[in-house]
Amino acid sequence: MTNKTKKFYITTSIPYTNAPPHIGFALEAVQADVLARYHKALGEDVFFLTGTDEHGIKTLRVARELGKEPIEYANEISEKFRNLTKILNISNDDFIRTTDEVRHKPAVQKLWLKLEESGDIYKKKYQGYYCPGCEAFKTEKEIVDGKCVIHLKELELVEEENYFFKLSKYTQKIEKAIKSGELEIIPEGKKNETLAMLKQGMEDVSFSRTKDKYWGFEVPGDPEQVMYVWCDALPNYISGIGYDQEAEQFIKLWPADVHCLGKDIMKFHTIFWPAMLLSAKLELPKTIFIHGFINVDGQKMSKSLGNVINPFELVEKYGVDAVRYYLLREIVSTEDGDFTYEKFEQRYNADLAGGIGNLVARTLGISSKIEFKESKPTAKITEVITEIKQNYKNYLNEYKFNEALATVWEIVSFCDKYINEEKLWESKNPQVISDLFFAIKEIGILLEPFLPETSEKIKNSVETKKSENLFPRIVK
Repeated sequence: MTNKTKKFYITTSIPYTNAPPHIGFALEAVQADVLARYHKALGEDVFFLTGTDEHGIKTLRVARELGKEPIEYANEISEKFRNLTKILNISNDDFIRTTDEVRHKPAVQKLWLKLEESGDIYKKKYQGYYCPGCEAFKTEKEIVDGKCVIHLKELELVEEENYFFKLSKYTQKIEKAIKSGELEIIPEGKKNETLAMLKQGMEDVSFSRTKDKYWGFEVPGDPEQVMYVWCDALPNYISGIGYDQEAEQFIKLWPADVHCLGKDIMKFHTIFWPAMLLSAKLELPKTIFIHGFINVDGQKMSKSLGNVINPFELVEKYGVDAVRYYLLREIVSTEDGDFTYEKFEQRYNADLAGGIGNLVARTLGISSKIEFKESKPTAKITEVITEIKQNYKNYLNEYKFNEALATVWEIVSFCDKYINEEKLWESKNPQVISDLFFAIKEIGILLEPFLPETSEKIKNSVETKKSENLFPRIVK
C-alpha cells in the first residue's frame, strides 16, 4: 500500500459456530464482496475480512449435546464457513477465528487492559435474565411474556459475580458521533433506532462469566472468569489486522471503512463496539451497513420448521452467479427479503437465461455469420450507457445493490430493443453489431462486482467471438 493509494477496509460480521451456514449469512458475504470488488475496481487498496465467532454458551451447549469438545465442533463449523466463502466466490483477504490463540487472543487481552486503564472495568454481583440465542442479558424493554423479543424463547435467570464495562459512560459520545456523521449508520431507520436506544439510556454491560459455565478466554489477572462473547467477538475487526502488535497493517487499515452485519446484532455494533473503541482511545469505524433477514416463503427460517436454505446445495443446483444474482437483485439490501424456489427460478429464467444470456447468444450468433470490424460506438449507445453507469455508481455508493443491478439490465433491455428495431437478423448491420459488442463489454465490466464468473465468461465470449450458454434455461 502506498501513501497515495486510498485504502478500503471492509468486514462482515462473524457468524456463530453453533450451526452450519445458511442463506442469511450468504447474503451478507455476497453484499460485502460486491463492495470489496467495486472499490478494488476503483483502484483502491482493499482489505476484506471475515471469520467465525466461536466462544460462548451456544457453541458450548451444541458441542456437549453432540458429545464433542467445543473446539472440535467449532473447528468443523468454522471450516464450513470458510468453504462457503470459496463456494460463493467471495474475495476475502483473510479469515479470523476467535479461538485463535496466536492472532486473536493477544488482541482481546490487550483491549481488555486498555478498558481497565480507562477505568471502565469493574466487578459486581449481578442477577438478570439471559438469552443464550442473543448471548446477552435482557432489559425489561426486551422481554415479552418472559421471552426474548428476538428469539421468542424462555430466558434464563443468571446470578453471579462478573466484570462489567461502563457502557453508560459513552452513550453521549456515541450519540454525538452518529449525529455528526463521524459514525455513519445505514439505513437511516437503523440510525434512528440506535439514537432512540441511546436516548433511553444504556446500562453497563456484563463483560465476563464464571469459567465453569462458559467457554472463552480467561480475563487477564482473574483465571476464574472468562470474557463475555461480545467482548471477545467484536475485537476480531482489529485482531485480524494486527492490533496486538500495532502492526503496520493495523496502522494503515484502521478504522474500518465498512462493517456489514445483520439487524439482529445492530446494538452490539452501533453501541457496544463504539463504546469499547472510545474507551481504548481508538478511532470509530466510518460506516456500519445493516441488512435485513431472509424469510422463506414468508416465514422466518428455523430448524423446527425445516425451512433452512442450505447455500451449498443452492449453488450446486443453480450455479454460484445465479445464487449471487438472486440475493443481490431480489433482496432489497437494507430490508427483509423472501426466498422461494419459485421466485428464484422465475428470476433466473427472466433475467439470466432470457436476459443477459439471450442477448450475448443472439449478438454472437448473428456476428458469426458476417465479417465485420469493431468500430467507434455511435452516440445512440454511448449516451445511454454513460447515463446508466452514473446511476449504477450512485446506487452502489448508497449500498443499493438491487438498484445498481437493475441499471445493468436497462442496458440489456436497450440492446434487445435495438436488435429488434434494426431487424439485425436480416440487416446484419456491422455498426449495430459493433455497438452491441461495445454494450456487452460494458455489461461485463459492470457485472464484475456482482457476478464475477459471468463477467469473465462475457469477456472471453467477446474476445473469441464464440458464444457459450451462460445460463441454461430451467425447464420444469
